[in-house]
Amino acid sequence: MSTKDQYWLKSGIINILQNFSGTIINLTTFFILVRLLSKNDYGVWGLYLQTVSIFEIVRNGLISSALIKFMSGSSDKGEHSQIMSAAVTISGTITFACIVINFLFAGHLARLLKAPELEQMFHWYNIVFLFSGALTQFNCIEQANFKYTGVFVSGLVRQSILCVFLLINFSFHISTNLMSLVYVQMFAVAIGSLIAWFYVRDFLQFSYSFSKGWAMRIFNYGKYAFATTVSSILSGTIDQWMLAGMISPAASGAFNIAVRIGNLIDIPTNAIATIVFPQSAKRIETEGKGAVKYLYEKSVGTILAMVIPAIIFLYFFNSLIIDLIAGDKYADTVPILNITLLYCIFGPFGRQVGVILDSIGKTRTTFLIVIFNTCVILGLNYIFIRKYGVIGAAYATLISNVVGFVIAQVILWRELKVNALNAFVYAYKFYPEFINRYILKK
Repeated sequence: MSTKDQYWLKSGIINILQNFSGTIINLTTFFILVRLLSKNDYGVWGLYLQTVSIFEIVRNGLISSALIKFMSGSSDKGEHSQIMSAAVTISGTITFACIVINFLFAGHLARLLKAPELEQMFHWYNIVFLFSGALTQFNCIEQANFKYTGVFVSGLVRQSILCVFLLINFSFHISTNLMSLVYVQMFAVAIGSLIAWFYVRDFLQFSYSFSKGWAMRIFNYGKYAFATTVSSILSGTIDQWMLAGMISPAASGAFNIAVRIGNLIDIPTNAIATIVFPQSAKRIETEGKGAVKYLYEKSVGTILAMVIPAIIFLYFFNSLIIDLIAGDKYADTVPILNITLLYCIFGPFGRQVGVILDSIGKTRTTFLIVIFNTCVILGLNYIFIRKYGVIGAAYATLISNVVGFVIAQVILWRELKVNALNAFVYAYKFYPEFINRYILKK
């Protein structure tokens, strides 16, 4: 195996190990949360997190990657003040707009989702939103200066505070409520922002100097990627919103359990995606489309080699896994999990499609695919939830994933002559290749 071929495999394994540290904290938090809260309250908490994450992505998705790109080498140091000023201006404008929207529509959305307690939670989240805006800016500036310690420490502390709070409540049988979780979240983000500032304070020597030109460059760089990310988050959130609105927050919570377990399988997908993007962007320039075709098929095959055994394991031990992670009160989630696991097969193909198309300059195509898929999910969820209830949302997502897979593979065949079956061949070859190269050292 050449050095180029080893790059994404070794880097992917390292990224997977790094992802597990955050996953362990999140899994522990989830494990305790489902036992402290009622099914209804857990469903409301899930709806709250899904909704506020959209606010975060709307603001951060437009400027984060652009700020890092332009400050890390694509500009003169003399222009950094203008770049940071433009990013702060855009972020501040979006923050103000989101807070206004939050106050205007929080009550209406809470009533649509049959969760009146959400209104107060959304209002208090505005404070969290202010702190998280500062945290994101600090993290981006640090990464642009090729430093990562503050990003890691601030994220770890922020995640750990809620986890420790829940662990104390669980250990000493202290009851908790949804608003107390929001207060802890507020405290955690404030502490995270302070830590991030400490690590980045030496890089904050700049004077405000707004540049319309830099503001437009940042906006134009991130607009399609931003729209794609928002649409993607919406497509993964619509089913749970519709379950809450058409049935109840408890129904949304039961579906959320299955989705969370399925998301554990996405760890290798997310980790390897971060490795494939820079490699594919580089290879399209130096080696042509044939190299990108190989990279796509090989990377998807590697992910499938990790994902398929996990899916089989979860199928055989679905009831035990649900009981261990969420408790016996969520036993009705088992059939939903079984369907959720089916569309986990399509996850590696879909995620890597976006990575490859973006790297060859087809961000608009990625955006259109995601928009179409979101519309399909919306329509199918309305039909299937009305007919089949909670499990109808799982059917709708499965069908939309199949449709999206077919469309994406047709596009990849036309652009790069990609053959999806080759991914399964590479998945089969992964095991002996890995053993020979990294265990037997041949």
